[in-house]
Amino acid sequence: MSVASQGRWIGFAFWVVATTSASAWAADAVTFAPHRAVYDISLIRAAPGSGVSDMSGRLVYELTGGSCEGWAQSMRFVTQSSSSDGSEQVNDMRSSSFEETTGQKLRFTTTQYRDAEIAEMTQGQAGRRAVNGDVTIELSKPEPKALSLKGAVYFPIQHSLALLDAARAGRNRFEADVYDGSEKGDKVSATTTIIGKGRKPDASMLPAGVVTAERLKTLQYWPVSTSYFEKDKSTDKKDSLPSYEMAAQLFENGVSTKLTMDYGDFALRGELKELTFLSPPNCQAPR
Repeated sequence: MSVASQGRWIGFAFWVVATTSASAWAADAVTFAPHRAVYDISLIRAAPGSGVSDMSGRLVYELTGGSCEGWAQSMRFVTQSSSSDGSEQVNDMRSSSFEETTGQKLRFTTTQYRDAEIAEMTQGQAGRRAVNGDVTIELSKPEPKALSLKGAVYFPIQHSLALLDAARAGRNRFEADVYDGSEKGDKVSATTTIIGKGRKPDASMLPAGVVTAERLKTLQYWPVSTSYFEKDKSTDKKDSLPSYEMAAQLFENGVSTKLTMDYGDFALRGELKELTFLSPPNCQAPR
């Protein structure tokens, strides 16, 4: 599993129209709750010929910061997989990023370990002078490189806020180009999110045994499913299959439950097992 594939779920924790300015997103009523979430990972299915006979693991995600100081996010995603020939492999993906509230700067680092050895590493920063301007990227790893992205491109926090705004507005579909520095840091993903009807959770929607999940009972959530396509001007999304698909129950405070990650040949489930709400900065009222 590649760095991009294994780490792409991050967009759920940080998912409104492309012409809306970043300052408008920051001023919107959507407020994320700083938190740490731990998910148990299990295999849902594996297609014949996928080479995967079993897979399990754990995903730990943390969000800190707030609207006054920017958002920091970190994730560690460890899986152990068995292949049909009996061999085993441990993948350990670690990522961290910081995004300014205005959406004008993004710093990121992603490291992929395979069987305790570094296999890939991406590090760099992206920025823009105007909130809706072109994005300039400076990569330091895997090799020094500078590139520019044209058009409306969302950073992860912007995408999250935009998606929640779209959900609260009653929209059932949201499309956006997203840059998060994943893979080798030089690609943009075209995304399409299908948004289900918003509702309040019943007992079956809250993870069993997670006491702090009781705080979600008064919040609205939306079933969301996002398809990721490689951004290519020569490719029409309508006629192509997504590289992968992510689904979750997304709560209005940014917490996600009931994750599924579909990579085509196989699919994984993420069940929330631990949820810790962290102290917000002084500028942000706790939810």
